[in-house]
Amino acid sequence: MEGRCTRIAYSSVNEEKYPSPIQVGRNYQNAIKKIGGVVIYEELGAGGGVTTMKLVQGAGEVWVRVGIGNDGRNYQLIVAEKAGMEQQVTADADAWKSDIGATGHAAVYGIYFDTDQSVVKPQSEPALQEIAKLLQKEPKLNIRVVGHTDSTGDLAHNMTLSEARAKAVVEALTTKHAVAAARLTAHGVGPMAPVASNDTEEGRAKNRRVELVKK
Repeated sequence: MEGRCTRIAYSSVNEEKYPSPIQVGRNYQNAIKKIGGVVIYEELGAGGGVTTMKLVQGAGEVWVRVGIGNDGRNYQLIVAEKAGMEQQVTADADAWKSDIGATGHAAVYGIYFDTDQSVVKPQSEPALQEIAKLLQKEPKLNIRVVGHTDSTGDLAHNMTLSEARAKAVVEALTTKHAVAAARLTAHGVGPMAPVASNDTEEGRAKNRRVELVKK
């Protein structure tokens, strides 16, 4: 399920007085039933247990899971608010044209891969369409598609992965968007050209990118 997920862990501060696992589970079940929800699954016992619930209101769908352990002394509440991924293309053909004209290259952040994989995910389609549009508008522009990774993991592996990802983008553009293969070449530089610090997740996310470099 895709959407917003909230996790809250509870722990009793009183070792002598705390609710039983069944009490915890029933309280959440009763609460969600009062607002129109249903219990999907339950396995509650003296030592612990789990219950899963679901609430549908209009177009919204919320799933709740309560996992209880240590005789009820602690439990975890997980609330998942279902929603499809909101596609966000952070730039478009005109913006990339401007960047290439000013600096010779443009960063593309709308192309997605699974971790350690080089298969272009379907969510990348809007960005691929914009790259194709750029090349259609600029028939004399030939580009190098350059894959970048963050610094996590082995350098040699990241170099190979970044090139494989660049080749996958080139293949998608030539086979699905009718871009002439002669206008594109694929390269991978791994973590060798960061644009942000690799010490934070935000920085690593910026470093994982594809760039369009004018030949």
